Amino acid sequence: MDFVTGLPRTQRRHDAIWVVVDRLTKSAHFLPIRKDYSVSKLAETFQQEIVRLHGTPSTIVLDRDPRFASRFWKGLQKAWGTRLKFST
Repeated sequence: MDFVTGLPRTQRRHDAIWVVVDRLTKSAHFLPIRKDYSVSKLAETFQQEIVRLHGTPSTIVLDRDPRFASRFWKGLQKAWGTRLKFST
């Protein structure tokens, strides 16, 4: 997972793209978001767009973005039973 930011704002006020890649199939999801989305909103978007289609992932690899290092995100991972790995 990673974010592409600094994009022009759309009519729906999205100004960033959240990139989620399935490492097994190499398929990618490009989710329009706003860079000021809260962790709760990102978790909701992940649930609606990724978990709904693919089920709960067993492992998530992401960079060290503070949004994903939060206690809320870690609690969500624990509830899902997902391992959280940070890339270097």
